[in-house]
Amino acid sequence: MTTLVIVGSGRMGSALAAAFRGAGVEVRGPLGRGVIPSGGGVVLLCVPDREIAAAAATIEPGPLVGHVSASAPLDLLAPHERFSMHPLLSVVGAGASFSGAYAAIDGSSAAALDGARELAERLGMRVKLVSREQRALYHAAASIASNFLITLEGAAERLASAVGLEREALVPLVRATVENWARQGARAALTGPIARGDVATAARQREAVADAAPDLLPLWDALASATRELAVAPATDAA
Repeated sequence: MTTLVIVGSGRMGSALAAAFRGAGVEVRGPLGRGVIPSGGGVVLLCVPDREIAAAAATIEPGPLVGHVSASAPLDLLAPHERFSMHPLLSVVGAGASFSGAYAAIDGSSAAALDGARELAERLGMRVKLVSREQRALYHAAASIASNFLITLEGAAERLASAVGLEREALVPLVRATVENWARQGARAALTGPIARGDVATAARQREAVADAAPDLLPLWDALASATRELAVAPATDAA
């Protein structure tokens, strides 16, 4: 692989630069935003979606240009030969391991797709082609699996603190739940009073939430409704 230039020194840019160096790739960067990249056969933009077009416009024609956004259109990188490579992973900085994660890729040509695939595979990622038409839905799934999960755990942490439990007390429960879901799928992994049809217990839970954190009731009710629907849905095959 030719020299990889990474633009963007935030969490993803820093993590990818370190990971690619660890995989034996010659890397320049991560360069700060606003720095005009030069040289290199591939330029990878790790900048916010709103900055992709401006960053791409500073690049002289020649290198393959990509971004790591989950849903930003490839057109933002025009007129370059272009690709996208989004690691399906929660990254908080240098030291992240990408091996085993999926990477959603797309490209403006067969060569661009090959470049995206090669980058992903150098880090041990599994490649999935996700087309322009499917990117927003793909990103929505990722947001539920990661961002919204953290929002839920924040609510759980808040209620637990009201009875003297710290976050660490919930961690084994969360880990076991995620592992059960990974092995068995959502329906088979579902436990608790709603799954058992225990209406009285679920009602007592709701009353307790109303007393302790009434602002969480809309979230609670929406989740309870979705959980009742899941409880009667056919189990999915995790394999």
